[in-house]
Amino acid sequence: MYTYEERMRAVQYYIQNYHDTTETICVLGYPNRRTLGRWYREYQKTGELHKEHSRRSKYTPEQMASAVKYYVEHRRNIARTIKALGYPSRDTLRVWVNKLAPEEKRTSVRAGNVVQYTQEQKKDAVIELCARECSAAAVASKLGVSRISLYKWKKELLGEENPGNMYRNSKPPLPDDKDALMAEVSTLKEQIYRQQMELDILKKAAEILKKDQGIDPKDLKNKEKSNLIDALRTSYPLNNLLAMIEMPKSSYFYHREIQNREDKYSELRVATKQIFNESNCRYGYRRVHAVIRRAGKRVSEKVVRRIMNEEKLVVPGSRKRKYKSYLGEISPAVENILARDFHAEEPNTKWLTDLTEFHIPAGKVYLSPILDCFDGMAVSWSIGTSPDAELVNNMLDCAISVLQEDEKPIVHTDRGCHYRWPGWITRMDKAGLTRSMSKKGCSPDNSACEGFFGGLKNEMYYHRSWQNVSIEQFIDELDKYLWWHNETRIKMNLGAVSPVEYRKNLGLIADKHISVKET
Repeated sequence: MYTYEERMRAVQYYIQNYHDTTETICVLGYPNRRTLGRWYREYQKTGELHKEHSRRSKYTPEQMASAVKYYVEHRRNIARTIKALGYPSRDTLRVWVNKLAPEEKRTSVRAGNVVQYTQEQKKDAVIELCARECSAAAVASKLGVSRISLYKWKKELLGEENPGNMYRNSKPPLPDDKDALMAEVSTLKEQIYRQQMELDILKKAAEILKKDQGIDPKDLKNKEKSNLIDALRTSYPLNNLLAMIEMPKSSYFYHREIQNREDKYSELRVATKQIFNESNCRYGYRRVHAVIRRAGKRVSEKVVRRIMNEEKLVVPGSRKRKYKSYLGEISPAVENILARDFHAEEPNTKWLTDLTEFHIPAGKVYLSPILDCFDGMAVSWSIGTSPDAELVNNMLDCAISVLQEDEKPIVHTDRGCHYRWPGWITRMDKAGLTRSMSKKGCSPDNSACEGFFGGLKNEMYYHRSWQNVSIEQFIDELDKYLWWHNETRIKMNLGAVSPVEYRKNLGLIADKHISVKET
């Protein structure tokens, strides 16, 4: 790898510079420390370096030229060249650069004759080093020498100890008394132990209690302190931990005993989870509590709420979207008769209707129901894939068919085009029903119907994947939900019973279902 002349020059430079290995490698750019030591021992023993010995390089001339070319083109960076090409070693690449591109070598890999400095030049350099205001590396770069050479000249001229030494011992002298020294060591060890304990307490507080590492452990609740001490009992004594976070020993064992007690609400937890899952995650704590009370169990509503919080039983919510109103006018609008009064003393006196959309991967589905303000029952509904007049007209025909002769409810709608076309108006007039409309772009005027849609989508549509579900399957799911809403879903304002049960209890309907139309 190295020629006889290169090996001999390295050994001679090493001898001339007082066996300074770092200086030799820095100036010549080769070889490494182990190789230079091997050459020097051989030269001392035999007075020669193996002239006849030559080893065949494992790299071709093309690989050498390619490596040197990459080195030159990429800012003369040895590490980048080796990482990109995967070869050779640093020393080998330096040798190739010396041979193939000597003019592209870095400053630290100089070749040629060694520059000899006079004693006056060395003296001036040492003076500038001691009086510098910048780093020693900057002074060395300015003078064109290495930093190691500067300190070597300083050592030769000023000796080991000198008054201008920049490294002064600022620590106070150690006491001569052995006992005082041992006491100081013991104090330092205790301080280190306490600081390590404080650090571990803060780390565990962040890991277990999810607290900020800057929190003061003394401000934690006793339950949190107890959990923190349990996590560190294997590393530190109990008394030390109690003193560090300022917790009485009795309080610690009190909270430990509470944590080891058997959960008295274990059966209630199972029942709460079962009711929540059977409602398809639609019931909040009030409805869950009502179902439990109906089963004959006496329990506080706050206990149910706490159990649901601990078990993460949360009803999914949805984001509100910005309201968009249709600006067109088809026929004259009618008066808002309900005026947001959605309370009814009897069934079939006030009806509400609107149209809502469901967007699934298979397409869009539209629902048009009629709701009775008396108990929130869906009197009739129609489901289809197009929001046309036929969808709402079929729903209205089905709803009219369940009315008695003396029942003429008010039908409240928004100002949508479906409720202003001749087909809707003709059916309303023929049945003797009264029309009522919301103000333009004012959804609160029909808030009861909007609330029904919101609850329906939260309980049945949102937070579920409808991938690979056909439109027909979705319509079946939606229809099942509406039947479940009428017959099974409890309403708190009805005394925790469903609309059908409520009417049966009042003797208003027999054991027959409300007629439903589906398109």
